[in-house]
Amino acid sequence: MIRLLAALGCGTVFGVGLCVSEMVNPARVVGFLDVFGAWDATLVFVMGAALGVTAIAFPLITRRRKPLLEEQFFLPQKTAVDAPLLTGSILFGIGWGVAGLCPGPAIAGLASLSPSVAVFVASMIAGQWLVSRFE
Repeated sequence: MIRLLAALGCGTVFGVGLCVSEMVNPARVVGFLDVFGAWDATLVFVMGAALGVTAIAFPLITRRRKPLLEEQFFLPQKTAVDAPLLTGSILFGIGWGVAGLCPGPAIAGLASLSPSVAVFVASMIAGQWLVSRFE
C-alpha cells in the first residue's frame, strides 16, 4: 500500500509540475520546436531544471544498497544504440512535433477533458500495445 501511495504522490507532483510549467499545452512544445519563428524557450528551462535535479540526485540515490520501497534497483540493461532505438526515437520526435505532446504531459493533460488529448492518449496506448505484439 505504501508503494501505491508513493507512486500516487510522485505522479501527482510530476503532473502538477507539468501543468505549472504549461508543458501540457501543445503550443508551448510547438513553439519550442519553431526555432526559426516565434521560438519559446520555456521547455529549455523545464528540461534544464529536470536535468539539474537528476544530475545531483541520481548518483546519490544509486549509492544506496537498495531503493526505499523496493528490494533492488531496476536499471536499464540495454545500452546499445541500435535500429529499434533510433527508429523509436525518430517516431517519438515526429509525433512530439506534430502533436506537441509526449506521454507525460498527455496523461496530465487528460484532466483538461480535451478531446484531442484523449485521442492522442488513446492512440499512444494503441501504438504501445501494437508494438508489444511485434516484440
